[in-house]
Amino acid sequence: MTDPGAWSTAQNDQKNIHLVLITHEHPDHFHLDSLKTVLTNNSQAQVITNSAVGKLMDEVGIKYQLLEHGESKQVNGMNFEGYGQEHAIIYENIGQVLNTGFMIGDRLFYPGDALYNPKRPVEILALPVAGPWVKISEAIDYAKELKPKYAFPVHDGLLKIYSGHHTVPQRVLPECGIDFKVLEELKEYEY
Repeated sequence: MTDPGAWSTAQNDQKNIHLVLITHEHPDHFHLDSLKTVLTNNSQAQVITNSAVGKLMDEVGIKYQLLEHGESKQVNGMNFEGYGQEHAIIYENIGQVLNTGFMIGDRLFYPGDALYNPKRPVEILALPVAGPWVKISEAIDYAKELKPKYAFPVHDGLLKIYSGHHTVPQRVLPECGIDFKVLEELKEYEY
């Protein structure tokens, strides 16, 4: 599971979660009550995050493993790598926090709230498509720069009100060889 935030609620009912990755401390990515519920429902789950989120978790006694930029670790036989250190600029210094993107299993890159290039092959990209820090043209250019085989939208909670927003990357990215697919909540996908 990635970033159990305040804008989503499905995480509160999920079972069989083994690992929770948290990219940064903004409430749409790190909601303490949701995280506590996830960990109560999944007692075996481990948390991986950066030192800024870790400091907040220390305050309430939640255990975690640290993974930051340039670091890697094996968890349950899978490789995880940390990339990036800064949240994308919203405006001046508003919202500037430590943001760590995660390469998961050498295939899936989840950048959190940044358009960080890990400078390594990315097969599957969790593509941030909306928010106060990104516009769709930047998201598309980012996907074109990383050249994943597959991409799916993340950071798109507000867009669920207007579903037509995903039509632009759906039209542009396949021309670049990137299969962009909008994922349904709580449905499993295999690439």
